[in-house]
Amino acid sequence: MILTVTLNTALDLTYRVPRLHAHDSHQVREVVQRPGGKGLNVARVLAALGHASVVTGFAGGLTGSELRELLAGERNIEDRLVATSGSTRRTVGVVDESGGGSTQFNEPGPHISPEEWSAFRETYARLLHEDGVEAVALCGSLPPGVPVGAYAQLTRDAHAAGVPVVLDTSGEPLRRGLAARPDLVKPNAVELAGITGTTEPLRAARAAQRRGAHSVAASLGPDGMLLVTPDGTWQAGPPRSFAGNPTGAGDSAVAGLLSGMVEELPWPERLARAVALSAATVRAPTAGEFDEQVHADLLSEVTVEESSEPVDG
Repeated sequence: MILTVTLNTALDLTYRVPRLHAHDSHQVREVVQRPGGKGLNVARVLAALGHASVVTGFAGGLTGSELRELLAGERNIEDRLVATSGSTRRTVGVVDESGGGSTQFNEPGPHISPEEWSAFRETYARLLHEDGVEAVALCGSLPPGVPVGAYAQLTRDAHAAGVPVVLDTSGEPLRRGLAARPDLVKPNAVELAGITGTTEPLRAARAAQRRGAHSVAASLGPDGMLLVTPDGTWQAGPPRSFAGNPTGAGDSAVAGLLSGMVEELPWPERLARAVALSAATVRAPTAGEFDEQVHADLLSEVTVEESSEPVDG
């Protein structure tokens, strides 16, 4: 069982329009509504890969109730979200069908009180000590009121329970989280540059290792992913570009890396799975899903190249 933490859950709305024009009204062709937030997207992809997940974080208000009702219909996902008095945020993605691009609008999330944060910490501690927890994913932004060092503390709690951690966040929460020595971090190239001060991905990934990360998987957008570990350095990319909705592609990559971790796959196989899932998600209509045929086809087409350069100590 894999535990995913989404402190800033969301009710995801995807609108599809024939063509997106600024300062204009639009006729929406299709509306899709799903439970969202990075960790919930990760859990949904894990479920499709055959891994049971438990999701925790916060949910509140009418939006939170709707999210939990939708989540109850998901297979292989157990809801252990913690109630909050504020209303769960909404995220709106507008897909331009003429070019396949997506425009995203993300609300900030509810304010979390000290009492609610303490209730979450208690729930998280119980979950870490339940039988069968193989790994934990700490995902996404922090809602207002949650301490900026939250992910560092949650990483230390998981390690104290003997559970490995994958961290997927950005900015100061990522910077502080590195000090707790997560087993794997998965920023994109821009997020990695923001905390290390260098835009060269390999150099930035090594800098993140020196700051505490055991291994670093850096998303490179259409160019795939760079993986830097104590055992070696690899890079992989899809064999061709894919038009579609990129929302959730990074979450699918996390699911690929997590599933490979608990299956104890070699690093190159984990990387190939992550890249194939990420590209397959671009071809799916909504976040937290992937095109299974594209994924199956790409698994045999993704080329993983190893770097012979030694990793800086």
